[in-house]
Amino acid sequence: MTGNTNLRGVIFALVAFAVFATHDVVIKYLGGSYSPFQIVFFSVLFGFPFITFLLMRDATEGNLIPRHPWWTMARTVASVVTGVCAFYAFSTLPLTQTYAILFAGPLVITVLSIPILGETVGWRRGLAVLVGLGGVMVVLQPGAEALELGHIAALVAAFTGGFASIVVRKIGREERSATLILYPMMANFVVMGAALPFVYEPMPMVDIAASAVVAAMALVGTSCLIYAYRFGQAVIVAPMQYSQIIWAAFFGFIFFDEDFDMATLIGSAIIIASGIYIVLREDRGGRSSTTPVLRTRSRTGMQDGPRVSNFLADHLRGPQGAAQKAAEK
Repeated sequence: MTGNTNLRGVIFALVAFAVFATHDVVIKYLGGSYSPFQIVFFSVLFGFPFITFLLMRDATEGNLIPRHPWWTMARTVASVVTGVCAFYAFSTLPLTQTYAILFAGPLVITVLSIPILGETVGWRRGLAVLVGLGGVMVVLQPGAEALELGHIAALVAAFTGGFASIVVRKIGREERSATLILYPMMANFVVMGAALPFVYEPMPMVDIAASAVVAAMALVGTSCLIYAYRFGQAVIVAPMQYSQIIWAAFFGFIFFDEDFDMATLIGSAIIIASGIYIVLREDRGGRSSTTPVLRTRSRTGMQDGPRVSNFLADHLRGPQGAAQKAAEK
């Protein structure tokens, strides 16, 4: 029975990350004509109806004032930075390079879990982090290739995305899910809206529709990913995120005439191997008491605003949602 449920989890995860990869292709298409500030603004704008509909069903008592205002503010800032940087990286870099760098997210989470969560990281996971960082260097090829602003943006997105995920692990049990969703969305809306007059380019109807597709795909991908973790074990589902590199190679070649260079191939393999090793080490227990990578049930290195939330998960889990959530705590 476990094998069947794990298979369902894998299938849902593969579908989720295929949807996310398609979502990123649309971002890259829009990035050829528009500023990342404008793309983020409209993706958030079109995301509001979906999230508002879900929040209308929230029966949790209380207000939207965060119990941990400083951590909430730090996560909100990190989410805003992650969105802009990731969207810019997708717009300017080959898809495979962008994914390879963003795949460093689990390495960032592992390192940040030490000071923020009090996690104990043994020498094996520490070595895996160093190996993974070496893989990032292989992709970047410092000295051999000129680093572009897109590379720096992808690195920043990997760091800030990992930081935002760690903060959720720290305060997520005590904060309302609505608070964790709305603060980053509102910050994105306000900040991107403030920047919009300086970067705005008129959008034909097809591009406005593409912006709506970005928001819809984020929600569809999120739903599939939550179902994946509902059916499958985290240690099996989590590595499925690396399937995005296959979609990146395919979409990059078909739509953007991109080549999959050897340095990116080797660096990606190193980063993916180190990430999977970290997941396996956390699953074995031992020194890892918080399992921060395993419990980061979203795309690492990407803004986590409306993508994965406990609130949405509760509705997709069905009648047992509250009991399962309590058990996870």
